[in-house]
Amino acid sequence: MGNIALGRYLPLDSPIHKMDPRAKIMAMLIMLIAIFFPSGWIGYGIMFAVAAMMILLAKLEVGFIWRAMRPMLFMLVFLLIINILVVKTGPVLAAIGSFEIHLDAVTQTLYIAVRLLLMIMFTTCLTATTKPLDMTLGIEDLLKPFEKIHVPAHEIAMLISIALRFIPDLIDETQRIIKAQESRGVDMQEGKLKEKIQAILSLIVPLFVSAFQRAEDLANAMEARGYMPGEPRTRYKVLKMAGRDYILLAGALITGTAMAVLAWVI
Repeated sequence: MGNIALGRYLPLDSPIHKMDPRAKIMAMLIMLIAIFFPSGWIGYGIMFAVAAMMILLAKLEVGFIWRAMRPMLFMLVFLLIINILVVKTGPVLAAIGSFEIHLDAVTQTLYIAVRLLLMIMFTTCLTATTKPLDMTLGIEDLLKPFEKIHVPAHEIAMLISIALRFIPDLIDETQRIIKAQESRGVDMQEGKLKEKIQAILSLIVPLFVSAFQRAEDLANAMEARGYMPGEPRTRYKVLKMAGRDYILLAGALITGTAMAVLAWVI
């Protein structure tokens, strides 16, 4: 799992690690909303500076963020191709015969890439600095008010935390199966379409079997420990907000407000 960044917790000693998970979750949601304000390149520059500061405070390496971003590169290339084919507004950057590449196509793709990069930076900063158990407790506390309308806060929090926890495991299992299949002579890269389909099936089937086995093992472990959905539960760890948590929330609110103002001015 050393090459996997998505959903991975890093046990470091940083100010961000010590913050309340509720404050980090709420700050991340505010920043994600602010990303979609059309605040222009100035706004995105401010957001990038805030994200870089959070990453530095969390003591995360640039390579770690890059590993989280790398799986999205194919999607960005695909979006660029689609925009080049569809968007025909703005000045012409290049022309190959009758085919033209317009500025707006490249600009829209850059906007999407910047937004995606910022989203990954903020979400990775959250998951890398928050233990899965703390994440569950934080989400459950934030969903507590919705229990009055019969929303199962604890169960939803548990599902989210399990999903975040097992994303790296499933990616790691996929890599292990690919190596095992390649050692048996299965070619995942070359070959005809039929051979590629067979290679994909040889990957998907054992991956699903492994995923279901992990789910069954987890369910048995939870039952063995007396876990009962919907029943009242006690906590060993009680979350408490501190001054640094309120500072984080205030900073996120100020940044979000600034993005809204910039979007309105622009």
